[in-house]
Amino acid sequence: MLGAKAIILYITKIHYFRISLQLIKQITMSKLIELCDKYEATGKKLGWKIDRKLLEKVAKGCGPSIYRKDASLVAASDKKELARVKTNFLIKKLGMKDTPKLDEALATVCADFKGVRQKPRALFYYRLVVNLRKKAVYN
Repeated sequence: MLGAKAIILYITKIHYFRISLQLIKQITMSKLIELCDKYEATGKKLGWKIDRKLLEKVAKGCGPSIYRKDASLVAASDKKELARVKTNFLIKKLGMKDTPKLDEALATVCADFKGVRQKPRALFYYRLVVNLRKKAVYN
């Protein structure tokens, strides 16, 4: 049988653990919101109408890569990078078939970003989702 002190200590540890998890979630979500604000501003500079909820879902779907400097950007001039986007995002994540339509969509999005040196991955993916009318994947 546990003593009263042991029970109180156990409950206290559980309480602190829950608070810690809540704080981690809040910090992560606030970083995501900050990044989405930045992405939305970039999209508006380019003259795009941004669906904020969809942008947040796409950014969240990118996982931790959006928090790393190099991984958070798409090198549109690198053919290997575009092939990875095509394979890993368009085919695997969005469930599309490998057709010339995908290459056209990638070329269109690259053209949409003309003049933007650093293309954020989440915004690049968002634009692909919108252009290919695949919003249903994120609902």
